[in-house]
Amino acid sequence: MISEGSCTLDEWNKKSSFDWAGENDIFSALLFWQEGCDGTWQERKCYMVRDRQFYRDFFVMWIVLVLQNVITLSVNLADNMMLGAYSETALAGVAAVNQIQFVYQQLLISFGEAAVILGTQYYGKRQMGPVRELARGAMYCGVALSAVLFLAASVIPRQLMLIFTTDEEIILQGMAYLRVIRFTYLVFAVAQILLYTLRIVGTVRISLYLSVTALLLNCFWNYALIYGRFGFPSYGVAGAAAATLISRLVELGILIGYLALREDKLRLTWRLYLLPLRDARQRTAAPEDRAPASSAALEQTKDAPTARRAHVSLLMADYIRMMLPLMVVNALWGLNNAAQNAILGHMTARAIAANSVASTLFLLVKSTAQGSAATASFFTGKTIGEGDYDRLKLYARTWQVLFVIIGILSGILLFFLRVPILSLYRLAPETSQMADTFLIILSVIIVTMSYQMPVNAGIIKGGGDIRYAVTLDLVSIWCIVIPVSWVAAFVLHASPVVVVWCLNADQIFKAVPAFIKCNFGHWAKKLTR
Repeated sequence: MISEGSCTLDEWNKKSSFDWAGENDIFSALLFWQEGCDGTWQERKCYMVRDRQFYRDFFVMWIVLVLQNVITLSVNLADNMMLGAYSETALAGVAAVNQIQFVYQQLLISFGEAAVILGTQYYGKRQMGPVRELARGAMYCGVALSAVLFLAASVIPRQLMLIFTTDEEIILQGMAYLRVIRFTYLVFAVAQILLYTLRIVGTVRISLYLSVTALLLNCFWNYALIYGRFGFPSYGVAGAAAATLISRLVELGILIGYLALREDKLRLTWRLYLLPLRDARQRTAAPEDRAPASSAALEQTKDAPTARRAHVSLLMADYIRMMLPLMVVNALWGLNNAAQNAILGHMTARAIAANSVASTLFLLVKSTAQGSAATASFFTGKTIGEGDYDRLKLYARTWQVLFVIIGILSGILLFFLRVPILSLYRLAPETSQMADTFLIILSVIIVTMSYQMPVNAGIIKGGGDIRYAVTLDLVSIWCIVIPVSWVAAFVLHASPVVVVWCLNADQIFKAVPAFIKCNFGHWAKKLTR
C-alpha cells in the first residue's frame, strides 16, 4: 500500500510499492494518483480496497460457498425427480417429512451462525480457546435438538404427519420414510455443527468436497434402492431414506478423518466434546508440566479451574444471547416460506406449476447472494476481532460495490437461462408463458437481493447487530409483504404476476435501510470479552 504524500511522477515510478498490473505503470498512477496544483502527484482518497489479496481471499471463499449451495440444491432436486418418477404419493409423503427437516435445519443454522458470528471475532484476536468452547456449546445444542426430534419421530410419527396432511396414503408413505430418516438427525447435526465450526477459521473447501460426495452417493443409492437396481430390492421411500442415511454417514466419516489428519487450526479432538467442563490441559498434561513452582503459583493454579468455569459460563451466556434472536429470525423465515406457499397454493393450478418451475431456477442463482452473505460475515467478524475498524469501513464500501456487480451479473444470467431451462419442461403454453414472466420478474429481484441480503445478513449481522436483523424481518415481512400479498391475492383478486411482485417486494425496499445502516449507522459491535 502506498503511503500518503506527494512526489513527481518520475519519483513515483521509481519508489512506488503498489503493483496493480504486475508493474508500476501510468495506468496505476492515473487510478490512484492525481496531479496537484503545484505539479506534484498526490495519492487519491481511497474508497475501495486496492490489495489484490483481499479480492483473492473473498472470491475463493465466495466461489466455494456458492458451489456448495448449488450442489446441495441439486441433491434435493435429484431426490425429488427420482421420487416423483417412482410415485406421486411417495413424493408427497417425503415432502411432508421434509417440512420437519426444514424446521430442524433452520434451528441448526441458528446454532451454527451464532458460533460463527461470535467465534470469528475471537479468531480475529487469535484466541482459539473461546472458539473451541463455542464449538462445544454449539455441538451440545445440536445433539440435544437431534435427540428431541429423534424421540418425537419414534414415539409420535403419525401425529407429526397429521400436522401437514390428512391423506391416509400420504401419511403411510411419510411414516415409512420417517422410520429410516430419523437415524440421520444426529449424524446431520454433528456434521453441520462441525462445518460451521470450521467456517469460524475460514476453512470452507471441505464443505464443497462433502457436498459433491453427497450428490454422487445420493444419486447412486437413490437409483439403486428406490427402483431396485444393481441387485438390490426396491424399497421405495424407505430406499430414499436409506440412501440419505448412507450418504450422511460417509460425509461424517470423511469429515472426522479430515479433522483428525489434516485440520491444524482448531485441532478439535473427542476430549473437547466428551470430557466434563474443566481444563482439558490439566487432565492431559504431564504431571511435571502441571506442578507449580511456588506456593503463590499453587494458589493461582487452584483458582484457575474456577476462573475458567466462570469465563466459560460468561461465554456461553454470550452465545445464547446471540443464538436466541437468530432462532427467531430463522423461524420467521420458515413461516414466511410457508405463508408464501399458502398464498400461491390457493391460486390457479397454472400459477402453482409456473411458480414451482421458476423458483427452482431462482434458488440456484440465489446461491450467489447467499455465498456473498456468508463470506462477508466471516471477514467482518474477523476484522472486528482484529480491532481494525477503519479497515472494516473500507472493506464494507468495497463489498457493496462487489455485491451490486454480482447482482447485475446474476440478473443477466437468470434472464438468459430462462429460455433454455423452460424448454426442458413439458408445460402448457399458458403455463410456460407465466413461468417466463415470473423469471423475468425474478431477474430484477435478484439484483437488489444480491445487495441487500449480503449487507443485512452478512456485513451488519456478521458485525454483531442481531437486533437490527430481527426488527427488519419483522417489519418488512410480517407488517408489509405478507399482509399486502394476502390482500392482493384474496381481496383484490390480482393476477399471479402482481402477487409474485408483492411477495418479493421486500427484496427491493430492504436495500434502502441496508444502504443507510451500512454507510451511516453503527453496526460493528465488539462481542468478545
